[in-house]
Amino acid sequence: MKKKFQRIEPYIWILPSVLLMAIFIVIPIGFVFRMSFSKISKAGLIKGFCGFDNFHKVLNSPVFSMVLKNTIIWTVAVVGLSTLLGFILAIILNNNFKGRKIARAVVVFPWATTLIVQASIWKFIIDTDYGTLNTLLMRLGIIDHAINWTPTAGAYFAWEIACGIFVTIPFVTFTVLSGLQSIDEGFYEAATVDGANYWQKMFQITIPLVRPSLTVSTVLNIIYVFNSFPIIWTITKGDPANRTDTLVTYLYKLAFYNGKQGDAAAVSVIGFLILFICASIYMVSVLKKGDD
Repeated sequence: MKKKFQRIEPYIWILPSVLLMAIFIVIPIGFVFRMSFSKISKAGLIKGFCGFDNFHKVLNSPVFSMVLKNTIIWTVAVVGLSTLLGFILAIILNNNFKGRKIARAVVVFPWATTLIVQASIWKFIIDTDYGTLNTLLMRLGIIDHAINWTPTAGAYFAWEIACGIFVTIPFVTFTVLSGLQSIDEGFYEAATVDGANYWQKMFQITIPLVRPSLTVSTVLNIIYVFNSFPIIWTITKGDPANRTDTLVTYLYKLAFYNGKQGDAAAVSVIGFLILFICASIYMVSVLKKGDD
């Protein structure tokens, strides 16, 4: 009896987590999938099965292709640049220097602040009429009149990407920093004795040993950034004419502005599948490299 209990004990301990995941994750996902294959009234009532009609309408919409392109650019740019800059910053903060604790506290601040607050601050900074960027540059004598920093939708989108990178860097930095601090100094001492230079140590010791931390930060960032809503919505709401929309803001408009909840559910499912495939491919490729 005791041995039998010991076999099932681990499952008993994880049962609450499994139940919570089922209630708050699996069941809602299943409901969204059901909605995507159903005809839904503007009141949100499911009127019956409609097959792939919702997907057909979404995929044939010219707006969807533009929004999907924006989402890919947004995700790749924010995740890629924040990972690169976060890694460099982690290397710097891993060194011993005066004021390192203060520097770490400053770096974590953007991450500790809510995204809505950060986006509101960036929107205020780049404002043409009363933005702090123009005010600062004019007081320094660099410019003599206010500049419109967002003359086009592309410029607005670039600023949103910059904001996304800024708030994502701290997460990458501290994830990589935790990996750096777990590396035994003996590896570097042995490499120094063997005559290895800085870059050889970087590519032969540092990067391979922090790869697990980089994998975690990259996969989580892909998920977070792909599904990010507050920055885009706070700064532009996807305007003008959906040119700064991502999939998340676009499906929000479809569901709550246009009353097309079936189409919104279809967009949500498409985004879920894209994210699932990309994350799976990345994880498999990283695990294969680790095995090699």
